[in-house]
Amino acid sequence: MFKIVKKEIFNPTETLMEIEAPFIAKKALPGQFIILRAKEDSERIPLTVGGTDPVKGTVTIIFQIVGASTYKLNQLEEGDCLHDFVGPLGKPTEITGENVCVIGGGLGVAIAYPIAKAFHDAGKKVTSIAGFRNKDLVILSKEFEEVSDKFIPCSDDGSYGTKGVVTLPLEEMLKSGVKFDKVISIGPVIMMKFVTAVCKKYGVPECVCSMNPIMIDGTGMCGCCRLTVGGKTMFACVDGPDFDAYEVDFDEAMQRGTMYKGFEKKAYDEAKCNLFKKEVK
Repeated sequence: MFKIVKKEIFNPTETLMEIEAPFIAKKALPGQFIILRAKEDSERIPLTVGGTDPVKGTVTIIFQIVGASTYKLNQLEEGDCLHDFVGPLGKPTEITGENVCVIGGGLGVAIAYPIAKAFHDAGKKVTSIAGFRNKDLVILSKEFEEVSDKFIPCSDDGSYGTKGVVTLPLEEMLKSGVKFDKVISIGPVIMMKFVTAVCKKYGVPECVCSMNPIMIDGTGMCGCCRLTVGGKTMFACVDGPDFDAYEVDFDEAMQRGTMYKGFEKKAYDEAKCNLFKKEVK
């Protein structure tokens, strides 16, 4: 069993947990993920490793409450145990290039941070851009400032940092002559699609996106996480999650990502309803 040694609620929809998992903590690298089950009858869900402490033997995850599984996970408290916590899975991010830009949008910010830190620790020049809907959803700003040569926070409504989407400061820098060796984007598929378009427009040599579609087994056997990359079928869990963004079929990925929204909402509503009934009793 995997004990929750720390739980921090960032805001009503985003939570951090530090999990006791010493073997994974020794092996996991930035960009990799784990698959967990909160309870024995829970759905398997993939979550990117948000950080590790090999000395303490802990792994940090940050998740957004968007469905029944993450809702149930959020009901657990410090001292409780997860039923399954498997990993590390996937390929780690390649720490190459001397001048890189790491872009996170929404919960993708939590995934972008350990990647930005890895580049910083390797002595690379790091520009980080983090996008949020509003100031109430801001996370990890202090941490980004510590590992970035330049940190640009953005919000859709202008309540925090630069007003607008993450592609605005990216394009401003590229248009002014800034030369990035690599741009890495992590977040909503539509965001990564437009980041890739901007990079292509200005000839950025390498553009990487982190794809986190529907997953079940995490070993490439179920086929749920398949993507079209360069005209070929690939699997995010074993071939990724990082891919050459110039080759990814983002439109197909967006279509697949919305297939189960109706089922997710129904399961989420039922989970809340059942929990409420238990509390009433």
